[in-house]
Amino acid sequence: MISVEEAFDRIVGKAKPLTTEKVTLVDASGRVLAAPLPARRSQPGANLSAMDGYAVRSTDLGGADQAQLTLIGESAAGAPYSGEIGPDQAVRIFTGAVVPTGADQVVIQENATVSKGLVHLRDVAKAGANIRDKGIDFLEGQTVLDAGTFLSPKSIGLTASAGYGHLMVYRAPRVAILSTGDELVSPDNKQFAAHETVNSTAPQLAALFRDAGAHVTVIEQAGDDLKALKAAISKASDADILVTLGGASVGDKDLMQQALSESGMKLDFWKIAMRPGKPLIFGHMGSRHVLGLPGNPVSAFVCALIYVRPLIDALMGRPAPLPAGVMLPLAASLPENGDRQHYMRARLVGIPGSRTVDPAVSQDSSLLSVLSQSDGLIVRAPGAPAAKAGDPVPFLPF
Repeated sequence: MISVEEAFDRIVGKAKPLTTEKVTLVDASGRVLAAPLPARRSQPGANLSAMDGYAVRSTDLGGADQAQLTLIGESAAGAPYSGEIGPDQAVRIFTGAVVPTGADQVVIQENATVSKGLVHLRDVAKAGANIRDKGIDFLEGQTVLDAGTFLSPKSIGLTASAGYGHLMVYRAPRVAILSTGDELVSPDNKQFAAHETVNSTAPQLAALFRDAGAHVTVIEQAGDDLKALKAAISKASDADILVTLGGASVGDKDLMQQALSESGMKLDFWKIAMRPGKPLIFGHMGSRHVLGLPGNPVSAFVCALIYVRPLIDALMGRPAPLPAGVMLPLAASLPENGDRQHYMRARLVGIPGSRTVDPAVSQDSSLLSVLSQSDGLIVRAPGAPAAKAGDPVPFLPF
């Protein structure tokens, strides 16, 4: 068996971003920019008024607190004044409108009155007042986002303002999920026999991977038959990541490793010193990443959380560190840990600011009800000593 750290390095640490693709802005959130983004325009593209008021020349005010100027027109957002302001003239201006040529400040409307074509100003400010200068946000040609930037809703507006309706990003990986096992049946079955097990893992992991931004295909499940397994594996030929569920251990019906190998997989490793999730297969079929996860639903979920989701991040160009969690105090004592890294389901208890983590009483890796009621995983390192209530432990929220 290899350690969690070594397994992570082999699976995720050596992964490189995929090729690039162009997407619309509405599809770009959560993706990673593949090239620098130079602005195609300045923002704003001209000097704009920051307030409703009157555009004037400071030289006409002479440093006085009051002035009287001739009103010659108006400038509105989208309808600028086309002329130039001359001596002792003013233009009515609205927020967001272009400041007319010759004007160098805006006197707010609260400090002005208009009578018979004349503007009477008081409490006038200094040159530059209430004007947003051209390019104050960014200038044409300036790099507004670097390659490798994670695109979130807050950056989408910036890219649009810079003149881009489409962006070049790293491609989202295609993930194929293949479930195996004669006992598996669909959750849509009208009735269930005692020997049957509902396939809960495939839809659970499909949701996890889609939330990470991957394109997910769920292959029709295969039984415990070598020929059927190989036929099912062949349906994932265009996937970037093939995730198989079940058949990864050492029983007579555990045929997945053989089926993968005979389908062209080059094995990298098998078995990790962790619980749950020990019998994990990892290898490659050409450029395709192959992860054979345990069939146990909680084991598969933990392995997907620790390895597959970060692999998706790495292939999309996002940072993908080993999930380590945050330090929080225990709500109950824990015994000394064994020789495998233990990921224990736990709930957050208490109020924000004084939260503790309460490990589930049963850590049986088949209990989906416990997983559903948990807020994350306590991470117990191999050989970790006994811990008392109040001791800090790493907690990995999900």
